[in-house]
Amino acid sequence: MTNPRLKKGLVQVYTGDGKGKTSAAFGLALRAIGRGLKVYIIQFIKGGFDYGELYIVEKLPNLTLKAFGQGKFVTQIPPGEKDMKIAKEAFELAKKIVKSGKYDIVILDEINVAMSLRLVKTEEVINLIKEKPEHVELVLTGRYAPKEIIDISDLVTEMKEIKHPYKKNILARAGIDY
Repeated sequence: MTNPRLKKGLVQVYTGDGKGKTSAAFGLALRAIGRGLKVYIIQFIKGGFDYGELYIVEKLPNLTLKAFGQGKFVTQIPPGEKDMKIAKEAFELAKKIVKSGKYDIVILDEINVAMSLRLVKTEEVINLIKEKPEHVELVLTGRYAPKEIIDISDLVTEMKEIKHPYKKNILARAGIDY
């Protein structure tokens, strides 16, 4: 186990219908690795997609990223068996990484969406929050953060859409939106 660099790790949530939840988490990760902290990012339901962050992660020290998913949006409730299996694998890794205490910050990207789709049980995430080592900062991103998660978190930021280029038929742009 490494020597923890944070005396007290908090629980942060980035949620809401606006853009910037994952971007905020990656900004935090960049700031942290700049200070020598170790960061592990687990992306739920994003595996198989072509996101820009995938191209830089290997070049940054102290940053590990693992993406899970089939490269398609999950919209079915209850989700399909394959999506459930992948989400279970992702959450098992999350538990292992958080409880190991080897990382200063663990980001569970899109876990709030995974909970809303019933890919991951809210109670399991609550248990993980309660069991995390004292020095580990845990960041949960995605729309639809459950009230129970908001209630036990230390910092909750809601991204609210005021205006979005999609409404002007400006499609997602590489390097900006993905």
